[in-house]
Amino acid sequence: MNTILITLLIIAVLILAHEWGHFVVARRIGIPVYEFAIGFGPKVFSWKRNGVIYSLRLIPLGGFVRMAGEEPGDPEEPNGFSHRTPLEKIRVSFAGPFMNFVLALLIFVFSYSVIGLPHSSNEPIIGTVIKGKPADLAGIKAGDRIISANGIAVNSWADFNQQTSRSSGQPLELQLERKQQRLSLEVSPVKLDSSGNMGIGVLNRVVYEKQGILKSMELGLKQTYELTLLLFSALGVLISGGASMGDLAGPVGITRLVGEFAQVGMIFLLNFTAFLSINLGIMNLLPIPALDGSKIVFAVVEAIRKKPLDPEKEGFLNWIGFLFLIGLMIIVTFNDIVRWIRG
Repeated sequence: MNTILITLLIIAVLILAHEWGHFVVARRIGIPVYEFAIGFGPKVFSWKRNGVIYSLRLIPLGGFVRMAGEEPGDPEEPNGFSHRTPLEKIRVSFAGPFMNFVLALLIFVFSYSVIGLPHSSNEPIIGTVIKGKPADLAGIKAGDRIISANGIAVNSWADFNQQTSRSSGQPLELQLERKQQRLSLEVSPVKLDSSGNMGIGVLNRVVYEKQGILKSMELGLKQTYELTLLLFSALGVLISGGASMGDLAGPVGITRLVGEFAQVGMIFLLNFTAFLSINLGIMNLLPIPALDGSKIVFAVVEAIRKKPLDPEKEGFLNWIGFLFLIGLMIIVTFNDIVRWIRG
């Protein structure tokens, strides 16, 4: 339950940043905004301030800023989105994804300056025990120092990994030191991932080194840039057919990953949140109708043609795009559930 709540909070923050970008730029340009909503479906609660309805809706998997002149059938508002110049439309549409990149950068800066840059310790001390794995079931705890494995002295984390790999799944007799007391535990390594790596479900201790603001900015910019390139590369692989729909993760898959990162440590959870924010920004820049990327494309076409697209045709394309996104969400959620059932 805690993992679900954390996931919903992360999604809400990402959406809030995204929609806030649209909201601020639209208001600054002078476009009337009717509603700022987090979520879809029926309203859970709402309030009105300065002519704008702020609402929280039942399904917390999206959000929207409803502004004048954005949808077919809206009253002819001279200051509405549809009457704006192509450049102004691009500014409003790009502001949402841009804020997701900004949020990712801020998360990285906060992580490195407040928590610190993580470094793996080579000491044979258990840093994290993953729930449900052999180590957890055997009673191993974080802080335990590994003295030996099957009678062979363990002087470093590398020594322990070597003994675990050599076990080939056979039980390991571990000598541990816990609070100045010695104890023996038997644990059987298992395959922890698809590559066949053997392990008992523990991670070594992580040491955090706090960075200055300028250094944190430098590291944050670098990390944001590298993750952006990585995600664009992964998107290219998907489009070219090098990956399948089964490789995508939806809300269920993200929830599982949030739970795993939360076990490892706060900085890893924060960095995963930054990764999701960048991913949300990139996905919204795709030229798929109903996404911000399509609005940017429509504005560019309008600038070239010297006249806007027919509102009914644009609305129809957005409706098709929305159906496509709903279908994609159903497919990735189904794949998430199948992976969860299969373990």
